[in-house]
Amino acid sequence: MSTTVGEIVNVLKGWAPLSLKESWDNPGLLIGSPDEKVDKLMVTLDVMMGAVDYAIEHGIQMIVSHHPVIFDGLKSLRTDTYSGRLYQKLLAHHISVYSAHTNLDSADGGVNDVLARLLGLTDLQGLVPVAEDKLYKIAVYVPESHGDAVRQALADAGAGYIGNYSDCSFTAKGEGRFKAHEGTHPFIGEIGKVERAAEERIETIVPESKLHQTVQAMVAAHPYEEPAYDIYPLKNAGHPFMMGRVGTWPTPEPARDVLKKIKTLLHRDALSYAGDPDVTVHRVALLGGGGAGFIKLAKEAGAQLYLTGDVKYHDAQEAIRQGIVVADGGHFGTEFPVVADLCQRLEEAAAKNQWNITCETDPTSKDMLQYM
Repeated sequence: MSTTVGEIVNVLKGWAPLSLKESWDNPGLLIGSPDEKVDKLMVTLDVMMGAVDYAIEHGIQMIVSHHPVIFDGLKSLRTDTYSGRLYQKLLAHHISVYSAHTNLDSADGGVNDVLARLLGLTDLQGLVPVAEDKLYKIAVYVPESHGDAVRQALADAGAGYIGNYSDCSFTAKGEGRFKAHEGTHPFIGEIGKVERAAEERIETIVPESKLHQTVQAMVAAHPYEEPAYDIYPLKNAGHPFMMGRVGTWPTPEPARDVLKKIKTLLHRDALSYAGDPDVTVHRVALLGGGGAGFIKLAKEAGAQLYLTGDVKYHDAQEAIRQGIVVADGGHFGTEFPVVADLCQRLEEAAAKNQWNITCETDPTSKDMLQYM
């Protein structure tokens, strides 16, 4: 079965809701149309000319990137510039681009969870608070004959999670009353007559990030032309989303040995660091990309070593003052692992949804910074 850009975008939004983006960021569908058909897509960190040329040559219709292909507001679109030529090629060949940036940084299973898993960290905690996924209650009235179908649709859409329990809901039975007017197509009863129906009131809980898709799924599974439902905001604490992670290193050992392993795992030609290489590392904090501003927070979280990218001279100075080792794995190095993971997850989503698409990682990807 073929699929569209819009259907793939909905999956990506489910994994990394746009509500998690930073105020200065610009993720989302930045080039193309949600109606475009897709059977080949590619995941990359950066949408550069080499990636676009490769996509054109290999018939790729959609690119999923981490860094937004359009970041600042466009005041002109000239094809005698690098960016202008790049946009022209994408549009001329109907290649859509969806970018998931800071929302993927903060999402569960996103950039930082992938990096933590690569390092073998356990007992993970978040590092930088970003947002709370507010909770809502949905109450829907449905004929008894369709109660199970609606309950299943709600659960499949992401409603009904309480801690480590899923499919949680409450059902009360009663009698529904309604009268259909001219122009309607009632599932039960006749136009102009009051109808009584044995109904169930189904209540369940849903996070804000999945509220829209849950309502859509409920309406689709409901037999009534106009389903009756209520949505209530709750005071219950929602799931916290965090940037960065703090976890336990597999085996306590000197920082110099941890640094060597990190260099190998990230395939770095060089790994700069600051701090005492002889300190024993039990806990490691990390934040993919440019997170040097959170060195103090990493220390307060109990880490002996903090891995991030884009570390400047005075950041290194601060790490020494704080008594923590900071390792610069590079912006590219600390974020690139998410590319292969995202491609694999898209392939699994395709199989689940019976989409006839293929996904590949960008073979032209490389660190913008090279070393001699």
